[in-house]
Amino acid sequence: MLVQQSSALKEEILRLKKEKDVVILAHNYQIPEVQDVADFTGDSLGLSRQAATVSQKTILFCGVNFMAETAAIISPEKRVLLPDLEAGCSLADSITLDELKNWKRQHPDAIAVGYVNTTAEIKSELDYCCTSSNAVNVVKSIPADKEILFLPDMFLGSYVAKMTGRKNIHIWAGECHVHAGITPEDVTKKLNSMNDTELVIHPECGCTTPFMYDVADGSFDNNKVSILSTEGMLNHVSKSKSKNFVVATETGILYKMRKDNPDKKFIAASEKAECQYMKMITLENVHDALVREQNVVTVPKEIADKARVAIDRMLAIS
Repeated sequence: MLVQQSSALKEEILRLKKEKDVVILAHNYQIPEVQDVADFTGDSLGLSRQAATVSQKTILFCGVNFMAETAAIISPEKRVLLPDLEAGCSLADSITLDELKNWKRQHPDAIAVGYVNTTAEIKSELDYCCTSSNAVNVVKSIPADKEILFLPDMFLGSYVAKMTGRKNIHIWAGECHVHAGITPEDVTKKLNSMNDTELVIHPECGCTTPFMYDVADGSFDNNKVSILSTEGMLNHVSKSKSKNFVVATETGILYKMRKDNPDKKFIAASEKAECQYMKMITLENVHDALVREQNVVTVPKEIADKARVAIDRMLAIS
């Protein structure tokens, strides 16, 4: 899209959202142009909280399907629009409802903790939801003698088990194909290419587990490696005195990092770490969703009511 066309479309989106009293929420992995027209950008937890508190009755969610479902569950009195209903999630697709029910039957006394990157149906079978920002605190809040089923991300699950010291935690073998593809070799290569560099890693990454143990055994300076949610990353790099960062997560976050910290240098651990589902949201389909008020995301009441219990528990834990 030409710069002039992009600018005109942005202005029209800003006009329409004001005219129609629509709030636009955009995940940190969205393309820069979409982040620019959003009222709020953030990670899954932050946007879930925004969805619950905004005054507008219509939410245009620039993210993937499970995020829009979560907003619809939290705010049943509001209308939630998704610019492209095909914007899915490989991690959410890594466990089915039947698989979860069977797993729970095998562990009848276990507490089911699920990452927010799951479908509404899966959430309806959970005891707790969590995000990468509060997963550790959610698990810590559960009595130590209780068996835990953690799903669906195996890398986040391994990180949580390590940070909490839980031995009675069973972890589903799911993954985000984007984060799983960021390897220790990718990270090491980028770290070696820059001097005095800090590494920030999302706990969904395939490189999380080996680096977590490397940090623990002293292979890295603890002050130079941080495992954080996307929102945690943004806060950390702004406060850090470091000037150079290797960022191990989806590349969309680099836009806000560079925008908020123009005096610092940020490079992706892997340039291939792009989520094709997040990139399905464009200025054109944001505009179309506003004009036509289409692609309304709804969750059946029975499923929503059950899922809301796990989501509310997530929102209550920072």
